[in-house]
Amino acid sequence: MFSVDEIRRFFRGRIALDEPLAKFTWMKVGGRADCYLEPADKQDLIEIVRYVRQHDIPFMMLGRGSNVLVSDAGIRGVVINLEQGLTKIEVASGEVSAEAGVRITKFVDVCVQNGFAGVEMLAGIPGTVGGGVVMNAGAHGGEIADHLVDVEIMQGVDVVRVPKAECGFRYRHSKFEGEVVLSARFRLPAGDTETLIQRRKKLIQLRNASQPLELPNLGSMFKNPPGNFAARLIEQAGLKGKQIGNAQISEKHANFMVNRGGATAADVMKLIDLVQRTVYQNSGVRLELEVKLVGFQHEEQAA
Repeated sequence: MFSVDEIRRFFRGRIALDEPLAKFTWMKVGGRADCYLEPADKQDLIEIVRYVRQHDIPFMMLGRGSNVLVSDAGIRGVVINLEQGLTKIEVASGEVSAEAGVRITKFVDVCVQNGFAGVEMLAGIPGTVGGGVVMNAGAHGGEIADHLVDVEIMQGVDVVRVPKAECGFRYRHSKFEGEVVLSARFRLPAGDTETLIQRRKKLIQLRNASQPLELPNLGSMFKNPPGNFAARLIEQAGLKGKQIGNAQISEKHANFMVNRGGATAADVMKLIDLVQRTVYQNSGVRLELEVKLVGFQHEEQAA
């Protein structure tokens, strides 16, 4: 198992034991992490990942916690949060490079202010560049992978760059599930800054009007099946507004689940099960989760 004293000899960031994870997730649910780390910068992250891998210590990466459902039992091992330390973003030679902890909103802002088009549709997505790359985040017909050049990751204990063609991108998917993303590089087409600002503004207004952002939530719960929308199928199944415990299928957007106050991960899991079973019975469509489940037993996830 890990030794905190040993970690303190080389790790420059924040270390906390038995840390509640609910405060780091957008839905405000989830148990505690045995050990919670916030690297000071990219090199700090590289060193701690080398350490945990060399010592076979289980670990997981966390960004803004916007599409992660953490079990009430918490996480055994180490949770590494990138949002505080990996925040560098650079513009040079027509390219934008962003570290994994950069918020997508900041990434979009920098691109727009520098006259780069092609990512303004991501405005308002409450995630980080690293998480966005892992799940190939997208909205309004665009994806984060559209203008990506390559991704910097840790392969074992080595740092390597993976070109876009080898990233395995498809709808809400990449080959980086469970991997450590350090940064990503983008080459974007030129655009008129004022036009991009107005488009970004309209998209954010649309998001605010259509999504239940006033309550803690996980973002889109289910992937849209081919040729259809998860929200439409959930609503057609009569589940909009359905509540279990203090977790509720949003009355504003049926593909969002919200925390009415004091919800547990178990409440959310029961709603997930209800949605998947009822939608299948009603339409024959098996909805696939977009949200990632962490800390759950295999039996819980299979159920």
